[in-house]
Amino acid sequence: MDAFYASVEQLRRPELRGKPVVVGHDGPRGVVAAASYEARKFGIRSAMPSATARRLCRQAIFIPADFTAYREASAIVFSVLRRYTPVIEPLALDEAYLDLSSDRDARADGEGTARRIKAEIRESTGGLTASVGIGSCKVIAKVGSDFRKPDGTVIVAPGEEAAFLAPLPLRVLPGLGPAAEKRLDGLGLRTVADLLRVPTDTLQARLGNSAAGFQSLARGEDPRPVTVPGRPRSISREVTFERDIEDPGRLREEVRALAQDVTRSMRAQDLWTRTVRLKIRYAGFETHTFQETFPVATDTDREFLGAADRLLAQATSRGRPVRLIG
Repeated sequence: MDAFYASVEQLRRPELRGKPVVVGHDGPRGVVAAASYEARKFGIRSAMPSATARRLCRQAIFIPADFTAYREASAIVFSVLRRYTPVIEPLALDEAYLDLSSDRDARADGEGTARRIKAEIRESTGGLTASVGIGSCKVIAKVGSDFRKPDGTVIVAPGEEAAFLAPLPLRVLPGLGPAAEKRLDGLGLRTVADLLRVPTDTLQARLGNSAAGFQSLARGEDPRPVTVPGRPRSISREVTFERDIEDPGRLREEVRALAQDVTRSMRAQDLWTRTVRLKIRYAGFETHTFQETFPVATDTDREFLGAADRLLAQATSRGRPVRLIG
């Protein structure tokens, strides 16, 4: 989906359309969750500190995140995708891999299928746009979907994978982020094609066992299947405070609200748990976890909130200011 959270907000509030919208908290510790394309023109990107975004664009309109609305919009999008295949691997609320190999129409006319999916998403959501990448494997589909946003469609025919990737920057390869790029400093690598010109043993000295895998991805070779997820192993919620909190009553209120959000999500998915874990980050970024395991799995607020209260008492026994809790 294209600038999903920001696009949902612009759809809900027509007065925001065409304006630089930033989803996130506009405070000293705020972080950008999403930015509309109007905001991106100023260099604003997700995960950027809100203070930086504000400096880049003084007229940016900050909107608090409303994940209930985003989940509702996501459910509509995924209902469209399920019309085409049950083999769907969600990556987030706004992104997924689809295996269309069993769809004869999609194999014969990939562009037409992409056009229909995008049109149905736009109609079902009331105006949200999506970008589609179609290829023989995951890496090609993923890179293709990001290649011509917003509202783009990129199709890479079998046999053209390496040529498509060759001129693109290294960062397009999944898993090759800033840390890996830093380890490659000094090799003069800029594009995906550059990666293929480096001897594998040289790359192994920098990237370890992942070197051969990155070179395979650079050739457009990706054996990973589209995997339908099983049930989640954990559910979590957390909050970062704008100012460090010391008041035990305020911390208890926050923890209980987060805990009840978790239990509601559990019950909605017919899940039970035996373990409750509290995450706490003190002023100074020191982070600890505390956990309690029940003798029998549960999905009720009573047991869950009791455990949360006991864990919070352990975590705050020394009265240290708290920056984040979850």
